[in-house]
Amino acid sequence: MPSVPRVLRQILICRGIEEFFVTLESARSLKMLTATGLAWLRARVGPEARDAMAYSRDDADSGLESLLRWRLRARNLPVRTQMMIVSVGRVDFLIGDRLIVEVDGAPNHEGESHRHKDLVRDANAAAWGYVTLRFDYAMVVHDWSTVELAILSYVDQGLHLS
Repeated sequence: MPSVPRVLRQILICRGIEEFFVTLESARSLKMLTATGLAWLRARVGPEARDAMAYSRDDADSGLESLLRWRLRARNLPVRTQMMIVSVGRVDFLIGDRLIVEVDGAPNHEGESHRHKDLVRDANAAAWGYVTLRFDYAMVVHDWSTVELAILSYVDQGLHLS
């Protein structure tokens, strides 16, 4: 069986930088890559992949979050991940001072009870002066232009700032 660094290199070659980045962050989060493995990989990829490796984190919560963070990177937005917000809890992304972006994968957000909890969180965030944008898997993966336009619209209006 090939090693994780070899599989990652093959993903880069066959599927491109975006899928490489998402898979890399998942592998790092799952502690499947050692420092030696990262060094091996870094020595065998080009500058674009080395840049993606430097940008990657080992605390990514999901591949969907990694994908959104990667896609927003080109916009040079002040994006922070996994931030704790008073009376809301941990949010996926905080852009600037007050724009919360949540990406909802199916396992944690299906059903009425989960939907209700999300709505309560969003209402509490609004009470504290935050604006929340919430996107599901299908939107992030298959309708990125709408997701990006919504985020940039709020940023262009300055709604991410205090």
